[in-house]
Amino acid sequence: MSTPVNRRDFVRDALTVGAAMAAASAAASPATANAGSVSGAPASVPAASANANVAWPMWDAVEEKALNGVLNSGAWWRGSGARVKEFEALFAERTKSKYCLAVSSGTTALITSLGALGIGPGDEVIIPPYTFVATFNAVTQSYALPVFVDSDLETFQIDAAKVSAAVTPATRVLLPVHIGGSPADLDTLVAVGKEKNLPVIEDACQAPLAEWKGQPVGPIGLGGCISFQASKNLNAGEGGVVLTNDETFYNQCYNFHTPGGGKAAPSSGRGSNFRMTEWQAAILLSQYSRMEEQCKRRDENAAYLTKLLSEIPGIMPARLTSGCTRSAWHLYMMRYDSAQFGNLPRAQFLQKLNAAGVGASSGYSPLNKMGHVRALAGNPHYQRIYGKAAMKQWLERIECPVNDRLCEQAVWLTQTALLGTKSDTEQIADAIRAVRKQAVGSA
Repeated sequence: MSTPVNRRDFVRDALTVGAAMAAASAAASPATANAGSVSGAPASVPAASANANVAWPMWDAVEEKALNGVLNSGAWWRGSGARVKEFEALFAERTKSKYCLAVSSGTTALITSLGALGIGPGDEVIIPPYTFVATFNAVTQSYALPVFVDSDLETFQIDAAKVSAAVTPATRVLLPVHIGGSPADLDTLVAVGKEKNLPVIEDACQAPLAEWKGQPVGPIGLGGCISFQASKNLNAGEGGVVLTNDETFYNQCYNFHTPGGGKAAPSSGRGSNFRMTEWQAAILLSQYSRMEEQCKRRDENAAYLTKLLSEIPGIMPARLTSGCTRSAWHLYMMRYDSAQFGNLPRAQFLQKLNAAGVGASSGYSPLNKMGHVRALAGNPHYQRIYGKAAMKQWLERIECPVNDRLCEQAVWLTQTALLGTKSDTEQIADAIRAVRKQAVGSA
């Protein structure tokens, strides 16, 4: 089993690799630089340019002015300032949502959504096993039981065809994840939700401005959650929103996210303080000014990279679901078949790519097998709520063999790899071709 990867650590490491490669290139002699290789890379594996690992985040005087504006206003929280409300209105319009609630993080957006629905002990929430641990944590915050439904190998998304069979009388919510920024099969998931009378909450934390049949994700189910954490395409360090077209749900979310509520909706007696600050909103308003251009560039480079990689035996780019009309491309995901690379282990394949300046990772390990997740079976509170026998059985219920296979084959590039030029994109494919040529030639 591969070592579990924390997405934030991966992004940090990938950008560090990019910076190191850029420094090595700058320090190289003209002859070495023109040879198209860097220290540690095989001579026949071309080095990707510095733009293949674009530094993130991007900022300039626009952000500086915005932050100084908050500082000098003295209005640092949403109750006295106007920036959070301004961002909510802007993002609601852009995502074709009636309501947008800004919160402190993507995780608290998920917690707020589940809290607004009254999810608690004894309830089950269906989630995928191919996601960041925050999806799981949001469910367990309320002592509900996460139930994993296996992945679809080709799309990396939850296998929507298997969701209906996983529903039990205790199921209260379907919580699909638009992993990598690409929508899951929302037509099937929403249909199951309607048939079973279950709300669908979209974990769209990686998918700002991704689209399903022309509609930005988020409000397609009852609600959706988006993250603005430091690695995300729209970045405030931390932050998030809940999107919805349902006024009652919005009011319930608002009441849950702020002490004592304030909207016209019945209280459950539960709540917290997950409010977004004016500082975060000021950064988001500034970063948003670049987002459309960045999205367009990712779209163009991802399409071109998919064309190039589809021509390389053993590399299988993730297939977009049939209703996806736009991916956010937070991750560029592919599968690696070592048999087509002279049985070169994936770990060595990744090492060679990173040595060539292409920041690549193996991505997630199976979440359902993570020690943190499996520890839930022995949690005394869960044993008291669900029973020891049921928690032991839960470990059997959450087996996901397709996801195990997916985690053995997956390869990631981050969204910054798609912000370079067409030439940078070609160099990524060239590096992969060169690794294959070496591996097959030496097999």
